[in-house]
Formats: sequence, structure tokens, C-alpha cells
Amino acid sequence: MRGIFAAGVLHAFGSAGFDPFDLYIGVSAGACHLASHLAGQNTRNFDITLRYSLAPEFINLLRFLKGGHLMDLDWMWEQTIAHYRLNLRQIEEKMRVHQKDYLIVATSVETGLPMYLRPDVETLEHYLKVSSSLPILYRNLLDVGGEKATDGGMADSLPVGEAIRRGAAEITVIRSRPSCYMKKKSALSLAIFSLYFRQYPKLVHAFRNRAANYNASVALMRHPPAGVRVIEIAPPADLAVGRTTKDEASLRRAYETGISHGLRHMRAVERQM
Repeated sequence: MRGIFAAGVLHAFGSAGFDPFDLYIGVSAGACHLASHLAGQNTRNFDITLRYSLAPEFINLLRFLKGGHLMDLDWMWEQTIAHYRLNLRQIEEKMRVHQKDYLIVATSVETGLPMYLRPDVETLEHYLKVSSSLPILYRNLLDVGGEKATDGGMADSLPVGEAIRRGAAEITVIRSRPSCYMKKKSALSLAIFSLYFRQYPKLVHAFRNRAANYNASVALMRHPPAGVRVIEIAPPADLAVGRTTKDEASLRRAYETGISHGLRHMRAVERQM
């Protein structure tokens, strides 16, 4: 739900035809928002949030306490593919004709390392599901090329370093957290995660280092290498939307805030030209 701000930013970009980017890297919900943006379906993710994400079939605490999913991605993917599918051909054509690149970040369960997946028409929807599959909250482990994988945020929540490694010199980061946010370690979360995934020690190691890696990415954004410029678009600190927020008014406010921040960013870019 916190990613609804990014959906608003991308709505503003898409509606204005603003697309100066050569490389897109999306993580978890951010990857889904990017997919809708690249497909030219500017309102898709907001519509899905209101139509499906708020439904009890998706987030259900009682089901979770009984051993099921807190977030039922299987149901969500079935519904959206049947009723509000991505324009997969549009994304493929955009990448090919304009020579752009789109990567979806997942995390290998076996190695604990990030996987930068390049989707095609056949794999895109599955990769988005893998990247969004928050471990424990979604009970299944999905497969990518014979390897178990999970949410991309476990290994690389802010893939600024990967963008730099791929030669990016002008980077725009759309965050789901305020600019001042730094991730903190949680001993309780680590204990629960370590017990649940005790047969996957490298994934546990990735989770243990998650806060440090996140904060290192923030530091890299603040102090990039020479010749690299990073622009950050982040929600205000008082935007009250959490991971499982189900208040429609709050979600609408966050989405509209994202749109206004997207418009502000485009005006700033125009002034610099």
C-alpha cells in the first residue's frame, strides 16, 4: 500500500508523456507500478488498489493466523490477469523500439543475493509476482529458472548501486518512504524470520543485513560517485500510509500527493533544460 505514492508519480509522468529514461529497475510493488507505466496504463495500479487490494480476499489477518497468507498474491494475480491485465505487448514494443531496458528485482532464497530479471511477454507477470512476494506474509516460495526466489526488497530495496554499475549517470529514485527514513534492525523480526527460514541460512543472512544494505543505498544516493547525479522523489513524512493501510481516503491522498510530486519534478526538469 505504501507504494501508492510511486503510482501517483508515474501517473503524472505517463499522462504528460514524460519518459527521458533508458533503464528502469523496479522492486516489489515498485516493479508493478513501473509495468503499468510502461504499458501506458496510467491509472491501473491505483484502480487495482481500490478494487482488489482493499478486498478481504487479499489481506486477511484471520486467514494468516490460521496458517494462510496475510497477502494472497495468488488471488490477486488471478483477478488482475482476468479483469485488468497488463498490456504486455505494449511493454515489449516500448523496450524494443526505443531500446530501453526494464529489470525486476527478486531475491534468491538459496544464495540471499539479488536477481535482476529481464522479463519478456511470457515471464513478466510471474516475475512481478516473485518480486512482490513478501516472505512469511505470502507463504509460498516461487520459482525462477529452477531457483526459489522471493521479494526483491530482501536483497536490494533501492537498486541505485545496480543502476550505477550498469552505467547510469542520471538516476531518478522514486521512494515509498520519506527522504529522512533510515531502516532500523528489529531483533524480534530477525528471530521470527530466522526460525521460519532456518533451512535457508543465506536468506536469513540477507535479512539480517537488510537494514545496513538499505541505509548504504541511501548513503550512495546522498553521495554518488563523481559524474553521477541522483534525484530523489519521496513522500512527505506526514503521509500516513503503511504496508497494510486499508483506509481509502488515506490511499487517495497518498496517490494525489504522488501526482503532485511528479508534476513538481517535471517542472524542475523543464527549468533546467
